[in-house]
Amino acid sequence: MKSAHWPDLIVGFFMDKKFSFERNLLALSASDPGLCSRLSGAETTLNRYKFLESRSGEIIPAIMDVNGAAHPLHSLVDPRREGERLVSTLKDEEFLIFLGMGGGFAIEAALERRETGRVLIIEYDINGIAELFCSREYVKILGDPRVNLLVDPPAELLEQYILENYQPALSGGIRALPLRTRTTFSPQLFNQAEEAIQNALDRLSADYSVQAYFGTRWFSNIIRNLKRAEEQDGPVPPIRHAAIIAAGPSLDAQIPLIAEKRSSLFLIAADTSLPVLLHRGLEPDAVISIDCQHISYYHFMWGLPGHIPLFLDLASPPLVASRSAHPRFFSGGHPLTNYISQVWRPIPQVDTSGANVTYAALSLAENLGAERIDLYGADFSYPQGQVYARGAYIFPFFEKQQCRLAPMESLFSNFLYRSPLAKLGGKDSWYYETDTLRRYRERLEEKLITTNAEICPVPGMGAPITVRRQSGHSGRRDLKIFSSGRARMSAEDFLSKYREGILSLKPMNADLNTYLRSLEDSERLILATLLPQAAAIRRRKNELAPAEIIERVREYCVSEIDRVIF
Repeated sequence: MKSAHWPDLIVGFFMDKKFSFERNLLALSASDPGLCSRLSGAETTLNRYKFLESRSGEIIPAIMDVNGAAHPLHSLVDPRREGERLVSTLKDEEFLIFLGMGGGFAIEAALERRETGRVLIIEYDINGIAELFCSREYVKILGDPRVNLLVDPPAELLEQYILENYQPALSGGIRALPLRTRTTFSPQLFNQAEEAIQNALDRLSADYSVQAYFGTRWFSNIIRNLKRAEEQDGPVPPIRHAAIIAAGPSLDAQIPLIAEKRSSLFLIAADTSLPVLLHRGLEPDAVISIDCQHISYYHFMWGLPGHIPLFLDLASPPLVASRSAHPRFFSGGHPLTNYISQVWRPIPQVDTSGANVTYAALSLAENLGAERIDLYGADFSYPQGQVYARGAYIFPFFEKQQCRLAPMESLFSNFLYRSPLAKLGGKDSWYYETDTLRRYRERLEEKLITTNAEICPVPGMGAPITVRRQSGHSGRRDLKIFSSGRARMSAEDFLSKYREGILSLKPMNADLNTYLRSLEDSERLILATLLPQAAAIRRRKNELAPAEIIERVREYCVSEIDRVIF
């Protein structure tokens, strides 16, 4: 009797597998049709997993090792309770990353949390995932709009996903939750994933820290510079041989070399080096400044000859812009300047992601079409304890600050030792290096790999700059025209429309992920312009909920615009 029904049981088993698989693909298709297509072609008979039943009646995936032994990914007693206990250890984290999917018990528990805003699941082996999809239904997980499943993601894609989807100002905390048994069987892949996540978080942390301190200042400066940016200016002629002048102590010894080659060089002075050059009788062909703080005004205290163009990030202080008869503004990557380029007037882009003016000057030289770029005074360190070339702003600044109890030497000493230092180099050519200066140099070196121009750092006393060329690099000039496009409306009309857009943003009445999906594309663009200010407000009022932060930002931005246009 039993044997007569055995074929029916086999058919039923495979029908159940097919049904679960198709149900899971249907739930996934709305959010990731590409992954559905990959899963449709995956192999489900490789026995990556064995499926066991827990005492509570749940199907437990057990990963198979090379010897044929099965290793359960969850508790064989009550996997749901195990998942709930894991999730109960969470505090206020809103962005959750699960390393390994397994039966999804902890993931389902996480989706029950009110605080959970986004869930990222990282898995490897498309065939293994296909087997899991045949074992049970994951519809509750895959159909949740807060969930994304990445299978076999390269590190670059994973890092980019975190950068694009995690908003520290609004998303709250972030936490990775590894499924230990699963990650143990693919340690290299999951270690690479953790490293990519950490790299992304390091970048976000650095950006967020800057936004938290300067977000409101950037906004204030940008909207006040728009009137000056409204003035039309012609294109900048392309150049061939540029020399970027930084203000490191090595510049003192390099000045004669610059003077000797002066006629063949297009000198781009970092704002810190401008007074150094002017004191030595050298006028640069251009000056660049990116700092949003008013202290950058000190670089221009000795004046700026009217015929020398001043290239400024649109987020620079208006007081600095006032030092030039015709400042040339560029977008340094702030969301608001990008929005302005899209909606009001196309503004040239200069890469300021290196977070220092030498890096930005290199990008400017590239944009001007330079075939060769020499670097002077780029020490990225304090050679023999010196902080700047003679004549830099800090000398007259400290000269006015000094007194009997705090002579100039002590002021320089306090400046030098304000951050932890590492002493590097040889006996007669040593220098101090800070973590910040080292990161600046490393970012510059990364940029040099893909820079079209020939890069020639002039030897100095500071940290050496390594120039590595990318394999197969063309070395051809990129002859883009550096010029702003035509304004579509007046600056005042743009600010009025932008103000209306801020006021018309929907209130945030749900989790961040749901809120973002509810916005139109135009609304998302406006929200992006508010995030740096949100970081600044969150730094001062960390206890505020995301909805309250957005409301505070709206109030601040509208009041600042009103001060400009009314």
